[in-house]
This record gives sequence, structure tokens and C-alpha cells, in this order.
Amino acid sequence: MSYRSYALATGLIFLVIAVLHLLRVIFGWDATIARAVVPKWVSWIALLIAGYLTYEGFRLSRRS
Repeated sequence: MSYRSYALATGLIFLVIAVLHLLRVIFGWDATIARAVVPKWVSWIALLIAGYLTYEGFRLSRRS
């Protein structure tokens, strides 16, 4: 796998993660881990991080 395709695949994976966190916030879906409900603010932080990693993945895939 080349560096370009790796960066593109990584960007796409983080894009899916970011979209899922955005949908969780919009539709108010609950997330439960080991019987503990995860607060919505965690998805906001995860959305920002995944969005940044998506941007970097796509940017690096165009650079090579």
C-alpha cells in the first residue's frame, strides 16, 4: 500500500467516525459502555478530533 492510499484510507475512516458522532449529537442517540451512559459532550470532542484527522488524511493524500 502506498503512502497516498494509506492517507486516503485513513481520512475516509475518520470521516465515517466524524459523521457518526455528528449524527449522535443531532439525533440524540445514547451511547452506553459497560452500563455507563456516555455524555453528549464527549461526541463533540470526538467530532472535532475526527474532523481534524479527516482533514489531515485528505491533505496528506493530495500532497504525495
